[in-house]
Amino acid sequence: MTNSAQDRGWSLNLSFRPATAALAMAIVFSLTVVVTQSAQAQTFTVLHAFTGGTGGYYPGAGITSDSSGNLYGAAAFGGVYNSNCDSEGTRTGCGVVYRMSHRGSGWTFNILYSFDGTDGYNPGQLITVASDGSLYSTAYWGGTGNCNGFAPGCGTVFRLQPPPTFCRAVLCPWTGTELHDFLGGTNDGALPVFGSLTFDAAGNLYGTTQNGGAYGYGIVYELSRNGNGWSMSVLHDFGGPNDGINPWGGVIFDNAGNMYGTASQGGSGLGVVFELTPSGSGWNETILHNFNYETDGAEPSGNLVMDASGNLYGTTRGYGPNGGGTIWEISPANGGWDFSVLHAFVGGNPGGPLGGLLRDSAGNLYGAAVNDGAHEWGSVFKLSPSNGGWNYTDLYDFTGGSDGGLPYSNVAMDAGGNIYGVTEVGGALQDCPSGCGVVFEIAP
Repeated sequence: MTNSAQDRGWSLNLSFRPATAALAMAIVFSLTVVVTQSAQAQTFTVLHAFTGGTGGYYPGAGITSDSSGNLYGAAAFGGVYNSNCDSEGTRTGCGVVYRMSHRGSGWTFNILYSFDGTDGYNPGQLITVASDGSLYSTAYWGGTGNCNGFAPGCGTVFRLQPPPTFCRAVLCPWTGTELHDFLGGTNDGALPVFGSLTFDAAGNLYGTTQNGGAYGYGIVYELSRNGNGWSMSVLHDFGGPNDGINPWGGVIFDNAGNMYGTASQGGSGLGVVFELTPSGSGWNETILHNFNYETDGAEPSGNLVMDASGNLYGTTRGYGPNGGGTIWEISPANGGWDFSVLHAFVGGNPGGPLGGLLRDSAGNLYGAAVNDGAHEWGSVFKLSPSNGGWNYTDLYDFTGGSDGGLPYSNVAMDAGGNIYGVTEVGGALQDCPSGCGVVFEIAP
């Protein structure tokens, strides 16, 4: 059985505004282990099963960890009900941002912010944790932009800040601030999806949108501080001659200040790897690789990762030598770039990773594939360098039941080597016919 349910084209939507007294009523649960299984000498544990309603559901945005071991993520729907996000009378909420923290031998789940549609709807990108503990991310819909009726708003960039003083209460509201309201059209972006926002050394933020811009196929943008606010600049418009279109991931920097990312479509195939190089007051784009769906895979998404030698690693969600997507590397060589497939997934298309990869200090790569695995509900994998090649290890295969299914995003790792992630469905069936999704841990 191939499980394409909830492959919602990634309509993750949000608009943003400061928290109200009602939104400040966070929801806290003392969690216990729901499911514990073992696979390939790993221990799999469900840390939290989403229940829908005010607790949120469909947590496709992935997980980010901070230096204290807290986990942060977003659920696309649920939270405090607001008619701004009602869809055909389903009384859904506009989405939530949550935190999971250690408490004794267990975990607590805490809603930090519940969206109301004007401040964002459907938070879909990874949470970026700043040095001061503030959280930055985007909402796929929401705001005041008009995207030709496709969605309620064109999306927003937002910040969440913890209480200014230490809070001893269980329920401590965070403050939400909208940094940018995407308007669509030729001079702005629309619909940010996947990946995460990236800071530079000066504290400016960088990201991409799937649509909008001069050609309508997405942009790379910069948000820079301007007094007490933020100013948005378009650095690149996708869709020009031979260019990629519709980026589904963020961008990263090298030590020289060059920027790298992917576009999910376009070029001479089905997607590209690009480099943006600062030049005067602008940026010059170079296409580093065009994907050939038969040999390379197609539709790259999620953030890239870079090693100390400047090699870039990424994923494609489909096609490739075995039909199920790929993990790939592109390396600088003799003034150009060499591309190689490190692993090709077997299975239906699209079944490979939608999120980016995690790279540990030993050079191992970790990620999640959406429909891969023994049960076709997704898997978590590890790729290890070995004698000039790479060894693939399947760490866990989801069943689509109480353990979750369809892992759409990245995985995170703590200092002890424990892996964390989320699934879009599975877990509790309350309010969700296929389950509302789970947060999981894989311990070595």
